[in-house]
Amino acid sequence: MPGSSRALRLLAHGILWAFSLAFLLPLLWTLRSALLPEGLAYALPPAWGPWTLENFQQVLSGPFGKAFQNSLQVASLVVLLGLPLAAGLGYAMARYRLGGHGLRFAVLAVQMIPPIVLALPLFALMRLLGLSGSLASLVLAYLAFALPFMAWLLLGFFQGLPRELEEAAYVDGATPLQAFLRVTLPLLRPVVAVLLILQTLTEIRTYDLVYVLTRGGPGTATDLVSYYIYRKAFLGLDLSGAAAMSYILLLTLALVGAYYRVLTRS
Repeated sequence: MPGSSRALRLLAHGILWAFSLAFLLPLLWTLRSALLPEGLAYALPPAWGPWTLENFQQVLSGPFGKAFQNSLQVASLVVLLGLPLAAGLGYAMARYRLGGHGLRFAVLAVQMIPPIVLALPLFALMRLLGLSGSLASLVLAYLAFALPFMAWLLLGFFQGLPRELEEAAYVDGATPLQAFLRVTLPLLRPVVAVLLILQTLTEIRTYDLVYVLTRGGPGTATDLVSYYIYRKAFLGLDLSGAAAMSYILLLTLALVGAYYRVLTRS
């Protein structure tokens, strides 16, 4: 028995190290590419110097800032518009059985559809609405997928809350809206923090919708970080610059996650 338990521990440690390497190696290879001069990132055999910060300097002084600003703007609008709507929809489905099982299935079914499948219908809709080639089209397209996801998560949270909390507020003279705003919503802080992190990361990373809907145009008016990195790496063949952008994005997202974590604790 002692020998078998030791073997299990060794196996567990081996699996942990394997997963750690599978996670760390791509990050370390990307960092290596970001610190190499342009042209050496994809050299064979792999180059391990000379190291330079020139790629980061060029990225920060170029149009990357505009694409990053657009990404933050789209992500912020999707979260700010989607959370209140998702909270209202999730609460109505949990407490008042809005739409019955049909609406719940429809909300869940949207999560099973790859975004690229609906990209062309969304493109036609945006042209019909006169929003083609605008950040508003990206906000609405991302919101179409973010809203059902957030509503489904909040639905489960509302179902887990005891009704006695709201009924006690009714006894004190509160209306259903007042009970929702003053009793239920304050309990949503941990869930809202998780949704803020998840949706911010998702909207900044999403690539397929912007590729189909706008391709960054007209000009660079709707350039987002994900599409800009794609153009830099695969069309411009500047792997070092794309790696530097990826690391700047990674560090920014890590700071966003840390900020939301501190905000939740406070």
